[in-house]
Amino acid sequence: MAFAFEKLIVYQKAITFAGGVCTLTKSFPRGYFFLADQLNRAALSIAANIAEGNGRFTKAD
Repeated sequence: MAFAFEKLIVYQKAITFAGGVCTLTKSFPRGYFFLADQLNRAALSIAANIAEGNGRFTKAD
C-alpha cells in the first residue's frame, strides 16, 4: 500500500528532480565531493519536506 504523499504529482516531480541532480553530480570533478554531497542532500530534502508536510492536519500546524 502506497503512502498518500506518493500520489502527489509534486512529490513525484521532486523525486525525479533528485534523481537528475544525483546523475548530474556524478560527473563533478574529484575535488568537489563536498558540493556534490550538499546538492544531493538538498534535492532529496525537497521530497522529504513534501512528504512530511502532507501528513500535518492538526490545529497547531
